[in-house]
Parts: sequence; C-alpha cells; structure tokens
Amino acid sequence: MIDTLTETPQTQKNTAEPVKSKRTMRLVGIPVAIVAAAAAGWYYFNSLAYESTDNAFIDGGVIQVSPKVSGQVIRVPIQDNQHVNKGDLIVEIDSRDYDARASEARARLADISARADGAQSNLQLTSTVTGAVLVQARAAAGAAEDQIQLRQARAQHDEFAVHAAEAALAQAEAQESAAEAEAMRATADVLRYRALYAKDEVSKQLLDRAEAQAKSATATQEAAHHATESARANLAQAQAAQSSSQAGLRESEKLLLQAQGKVNEALSGPAQVQIRQSDIGSLRAQMEQQRAVLEQAELAISYTRIYAPESGYITKKSIEPGNFVQIGQPLTALVPDRMWVVANFKETQLTFMRPGQPVSLKVDAFPQLDLHGRVDSIQSGTGSRFSLLPAENATGNYVKVVQRVPVKIVITDAPPPGYRLGPGMSVTPEVKVK
Repeated sequence: MIDTLTETPQTQKNTAEPVKSKRTMRLVGIPVAIVAAAAAGWYYFNSLAYESTDNAFIDGGVIQVSPKVSGQVIRVPIQDNQHVNKGDLIVEIDSRDYDARASEARARLADISARADGAQSNLQLTSTVTGAVLVQARAAAGAAEDQIQLRQARAQHDEFAVHAAEAALAQAEAQESAAEAEAMRATADVLRYRALYAKDEVSKQLLDRAEAQAKSATATQEAAHHATESARANLAQAQAAQSSSQAGLRESEKLLLQAQGKVNEALSGPAQVQIRQSDIGSLRAQMEQQRAVLEQAELAISYTRIYAPESGYITKKSIEPGNFVQIGQPLTALVPDRMWVVANFKETQLTFMRPGQPVSLKVDAFPQLDLHGRVDSIQSGTGSRFSLLPAENATGNYVKVVQRVPVKIVITDAPPPGYRLGPGMSVTPEVKVK
C-alpha cells in the first residue's frame, strides 16, 4: 500500500510531460506556420513582380572582315581570339601594284596638265595671227601649185617610159621563148644524129653541122635571155622613176593642202580661237577625270591595309601571310565588345513587360557573376512567325501552343575583367515588371 502511494507522483509527472510537450509544439508551430505562410505569400506576390525564362542567350554583331582589293597578303599581325581595338591593323596586302598604278595616273595627270598649258599658249598665239602669216601661207600655196605642175609633167613622161619599157620587155620575152624553142630543137637533132652516126647511117659532116646549129641556138637563147633581163631592168628603172615622180607629186599635193590649210587657218582666226578654247575645255575635263583616277588609285592603296572597324575579339581567322586574296573574300570575323541578350519569353509573360524595365542577368558559364540590364525592345511578332518554315495554322488540326516572343535586353554594366562573354552563351534573365 505504501509502495502504491509512493509511485503515484511519478506517474503523474510522466503523464504531464507529453501534455506539456504538445503545448510547447503548438506554441512553437503556430509562429512557424505564420512565418511560413508569410514567406509563401511574400514569395508569391514577389514572383508576380518578376518574369524570367531560361530560353535566352547572348547575341551580338559579327563583322565579316573582307578586302576591297585583291592581292598577296604580306602581314597578318593578329591571332585567333585576340582582342583588338578600333583602328588596329588586321591584314596588310602588297601595295606595289597599286603604287605603280597611282604613279601612272599621276604621270598622266601631269602630261594632260602640260598639254592644257600648251593649248593655252596656242590660243594666245592663234589670237595674235597677223596679215603677214596669211601672205606667207598664200605664197607657200602658190609655190606648191607650181611644183605640182612640174611633178605632173614628170609623171606623164615617166608613164610613157614605163609603157615603152613594158613593150620592149614583152618583145624580148617573145624572142627569148623563140630562141629557147630553137635551142631545144637543135639539141634534139644532135641527139638523133649521134644515134644515127653510131650506126653509120649518117655522115660525120651532118653530125658536125647539127652540133654547130645546136651551139648557135644555145648562144642565141642566152643572148635573148640577157636581152630580156636588160628589158626587165629597164622596166624596173622606169617604174621606180614613175613611183618617185608619183611620190613627189603626192608630196607636192600634200604641201599644197598644208599651205591651203594654213591659209584657211589664217582666214578663220576667230573660229580657231573657239576651237582652241574647246580643246582647252576638253583637256581640263580630262584633267578632272584623271584626278578621279588618281584618287581611286590612292584609295586602292589605302585599302591594302585593313583595320579593325570596331573593338572586339578576332574569331575564325582564315588568312596567313603569302595567301592571295580576292575582293570580298572572308578573312576573319570580328565579334564587337557591344553585346546584348535575346530572351524568348512566353507570350503570356509579356502582359506587363515594357521597354526600360530593369533586368537581372545570370550567365550559365559564370554563376557567380551578377549582371544588370534593361529591356530595350520587344519584337513585333513571335519567333515561329519569322522562322524558315512558319507554321500554317489554317491547315490540319489546330493545337494551341503558347508562343515565344524575342525580347532584346541591353547589358548596362560591362562584365569584370576575366569574364569573356560571347554570342550564343546561355543566360537567365529576370525582368522586374511591377
């Protein structure tokens, strides 16, 4: 009985402890639940103020560096993935051919300029033509006319001489042909008489007579040949004299034309002045044209040195010293330092999105890097509408799919040194829309 009484307080104590523990848990759990509910509510309402997507990447311009002139590359002071500043030399092309063209254009310009100065001097001389020049030109024209008459008489005489020489040559050639035929006949007779004499059918006297006749015919043929050659030489001499007289006649006629031209020039002084002025104008126009050619040649020389159009990184370098390049051939690509983010948000996320809203950016390659930007613009159309093969919703069974719209986000703060960003790198943007 005594033992039972002594255990009763302990039992009561053990019974009270679970009750007390439950009360403590209720007291602690209620604030925790309140805090959790508050946190969940804060997170929910805070998420309504932001829009985010993992369908985003860094974009930027890619400049294809190409030459404007063709030639052999002599220097390439760049390497792949090297950073260059605007105006740095990228490629140098051999400029000697273009230097020669510029020198040629410069020389032609100097020549045309000298001719223009000479034409200006001629204009002054032409404007001061006097009557003495006209008298002198008329005297020269008269002398040329007299010379032409003498040359014409001489030409007629030489023409008669040529006709006579041609007739003599024809006669000599006919005599030579007859002598040649007689010589052939006499030679044939000798051969026949020798054959008959060998058979004792003819006498030695007849053979000797035939041989003598053959020798005489041969001599006659040779004499006729020499006469023909002499007649041919006489004809050539007569023809040469005729040609000389005709050339002299043409020369006299040329002198007469020149003299008459000088007379006409002296008579047409005002017209000549206008012509000289036109010549000067033409030469001045040629000078301007040649200056343009020279400027183009000098511009081609400047094109032999290719400089970086913007600051950025060299990529896809495909040129080495010694290569021959053509106009427009891709040499390397330049990725400018100026980049932005293209985020493809769902169309349901654009309700409150506006240009100018702040953006927090997380780059997958550098999780520790925090970048900031702002919404620059929202594309007027979905990405699928501008794809290579846009969807045709009017054909087949239609299934509604939430579309994505590209949003351009400008990066407002540059990444720290050592963090290199490039087009195509994945980004997670978070836009504060409220």
